[in-house]
Amino acid sequence: MTISLGERTLALRKPRLLKPRREQIPAGACLCDYCTAKCCRYFALPIDTPEERGDFDYLRWYLLHGETTLFVDDGVWYLMVFTACKKLQADGRCGVYETRPQICRAYATDDCEYEDDWTYEQYFETAEQLDEYVEARFTLASSGAIRGPRPAAFPILN
Repeated sequence: MTISLGERTLALRKPRLLKPRREQIPAGACLCDYCTAKCCRYFALPIDTPEERGDFDYLRWYLLHGETTLFVDDGVWYLMVFTACKKLQADGRCGVYETRPQICRAYATDDCEYEDDWTYEQYFETAEQLDEYVEARFTLASSGAIRGPRPAAFPILN
């Protein structure tokens, strides 16, 4: 829809519909009918837990490539790659649903990220964030300290 304002024309967009919360979806309805197919737009693979400073250089390399992040969940490190499935259709539906891979068949909406409110123990989007983490982790480890320096005591007032 457009509105003419003399010499200018203003294009009006359709109002953006809000995605309903999971509990607002009618009983028996398919959660996927209300979703943007987030699960089909990335994959995450567990990776070896970095233990030495040099191990983090490989993780830094991952982050220097576009569309990647690292996260830690329940003590497990993951590489997340943001890339849409080649069979994801424009309407957010699977183009090979009947013959989809087993990993897709086993995926359930019970614990999916529909709400977009997931948090992780640690999350790194850039190599710089990882560098800061590594510096803090290994500086503390080499100093033998597990806490920062003890603050000065408060003066006692009489």
